[in-house]
Amino acid sequence: MRDLTFGIIKPDAVAANNSGKIIQRILDTGFKIRGLKLLHLSEKQAEGFYAVHSERPFFRSLVEFMISGPVVVMALEKENAVPEWRALMGPTNSKEAAPGTLRGDFGTDIERNATHGSDSKENAAIEIAYFFNQLELV
Repeated sequence: MRDLTFGIIKPDAVAANNSGKIIQRILDTGFKIRGLKLLHLSEKQAEGFYAVHSERPFFRSLVEFMISGPVVVMALEKENAVPEWRALMGPTNSKEAAPGTLRGDFGTDIERNATHGSDSKENAAIEIAYFFNQLELV
């Protein structure tokens, strides 16, 4: 069954001009891009998106990082999209991510880890709807 997941190419990877390389890897691993936008998040948008982490000690740092430069938000389609996208990204901490994963190749640490991805189908639907309306999903 083909389903959707949500991904972000974070400010560190965009600033390093790695967006195209990451998108090419996404396509090379069989994902179809159903939505794609380059955005510069406002503080309010970043706080809303990461509200689930609002009580965590890293919340303010994460918000500041995510508003530090443009991001690329994506709706991605593939069979088993959520686990497939998470496998392509690698572990959250880039220092623990294997070469060949997006975070292993393009991230530098646990925060500047190049990409974000949904952790469940339910969260993917919520996260996609946060950035895309139905007319924007091809």
